[in-house]
Amino acid sequence: MKTDHLTAQEPSDRWRRRGRRTVLALRYGFGAFFLYGAYHKTTRHWMTSPVMREHFAKRLSEIDPECFSATYLRHFAIPWYRPVSWILTIGQIIVSVGMLLGIAVRPTAALSLFLLLNISAGAFFNPSMPPFLFAAVLFMATPSGQWFGLDRLLHARYPNAIWFT
Repeated sequence: MKTDHLTAQEPSDRWRRRGRRTVLALRYGFGAFFLYGAYHKTTRHWMTSPVMREHFAKRLSEIDPECFSATYLRHFAIPWYRPVSWILTIGQIIVSVGMLLGIAVRPTAALSLFLLLNISAGAFFNPSMPPFLFAAVLFMATPSGQWFGLDRLLHARYPNAIWFT
């Protein structure tokens, strides 16, 4: 029996391809989730109304007043609710575009981690948060924008730019 070495696949190659497909599927789901969050905040006028302050005040009334999250809300998030809402909404837009198009995936993953940690600090942590935190770190650790996305083209054109690695 003759084996064709060009079409034969090693088991490690199959696992590598499956891993890449899994990371890419997670990246697109992650990007879609952030796109929905940005859409929701934009259509509900979170950047131009006190909606976010109301959410923060409601959450502050529900948690232990001595915990870190209460201090974070009282001394940072509530007094600065307007810049926080702008950063969160625009950050979600940037993350969704980066993840969906494969542009600057690693830096946008770092931005998403920053946004998620701030959401968690404000006591908005829930059971869905650990998978999102893990996914953000996974996207920072893998070159998924190089596998499928515009990072490969942009890195070829701008090899010294750290954004497209």
